[in-house]
Amino acid sequence: MEILELNLLSNNLSDTKNFYQNTIGFNLREETQHHLSFDVGSSILRFDLVDTIQKPTYHFAFTIPSNKINEAMAWTLKRTPLIEHDDKTLLTNFDDWKAKAIYFFDNNQNIVEFISRADLNNPDDNPFSIESITSISEVGLVTDYPIQLGNEIIEKTQITFFEKGPKREDFAAVGNDTGLFVISNPNRNWYPTKQQAQPWKVKTKIRSNKKDYDLEFN
Repeated sequence: MEILELNLLSNNLSDTKNFYQNTIGFNLREETQHHLSFDVGSSILRFDLVDTIQKPTYHFAFTIPSNKINEAMAWTLKRTPLIEHDDKTLLTNFDDWKAKAIYFFDNNQNIVEFISRADLNNPDDNPFSIESITSISEVGLVTDYPIQLGNEIIEKTQITFFEKGPKREDFAAVGNDTGLFVISNPNRNWYPTKQQAQPWKVKTKIRSNKKDYDLEFN
């Protein structure tokens, strides 16, 4: 599964543009009064303006080369703080997923992740840069019934639950190493923070088995 486009909400496009264009360095693909979009490797990240006092908050991840997590950490720290774990460390090892990740907040308090996956076997000999970010890797979805939503996605797209798990009543993953829906119920916090998962509107375009699907949630 590939995440071709991810469409989220923002109540402040000016700050969103400043963060992703100037702080992180993504190419601004399109800008209107009502939305912004950025090139993220082979994916497109878009924010639509929403008129709400409360900030819409999400969790999503970007894929980086399998050998670049330490360089990505140093690169990111020059631009924005990373989220610390309770023991003050910054790096997460997902042994079951054969992956390593770091996290930071964007201007909207979205929880953004850089993740390297060993099984993608996509090392890069070049120094880490904005060009090293290859695609959108994950998007978090929030529902009272994660397994039910997972089954609905599978029925529409013929993708499967992630073979590396998990698949629980409160949390499930659908897809594969190239693209994942991570589905939480609203009683959980988004790892590694104390920020509760919230069901904001999400639109995506994904590709699976050479077919494209437009999906909308919440």
